[in-house]
Amino acid sequence: MPNFELHSHKQIIKHREVVDDDWSVLKLVEDGTPETVEVPAGKIIVPLKVWLAQREQLLGRAERRELGIWFASDELANAVKDDLDKFAVVAVDFPKFTDGRGYSIAYNLRKRLGYQGELRAIGDVLRDQLFQMYRCGFNAYATRQDRNIHDALKGLTVFSATYQAAVDTPLPLFRRHERGALPEHSDVGAGI
Repeated sequence: MPNFELHSHKQIIKHREVVDDDWSVLKLVEDGTPETVEVPAGKIIVPLKVWLAQREQLLGRAERRELGIWFASDELANAVKDDLDKFAVVAVDFPKFTDGRGYSIAYNLRKRLGYQGELRAIGDVLRDQLFQMYRCGFNAYATRQDRNIHDALKGLTVFSATYQAAVDTPLPLFRRHERGALPEHSDVGAGI
């Protein structure tokens, strides 16, 4: 019996479109250890712990763009800062809807470490999260399979404007908005 499970999605949201997905996510089972798991052939996204334990054996697959990694919500992106350009996919796991640590991981991958490739949200990913995930740097989403993916896609367009600066919009609204000339009077409270 293998010491891992493979999780696959038929479709994901990528670059604001529903597309077919040919990647599988490897998750260790209880008795599985990062050092001993045999990563199967194919396009596989492995846990960070597996990459760190088997880097030398997996390096060739990563360079052929057949390997991705995923971060648990309690792991730090800095752990692979020198290897990020080797991965076709970097994923961040959201173990439950209310765990927001993945947003910080995504932000750090994009803004601090400069990762430019596919950044995928996996796990308990729902429509209500997609807009904020996009703002933090995600560009792909493996939504929960018990939900309609085409409905989830609508979550990326729920707001037409944002106030805060983020990965997707580096300037806050007040810096993006062109200010006109001052009114005839300079009494700020005159219209109240």
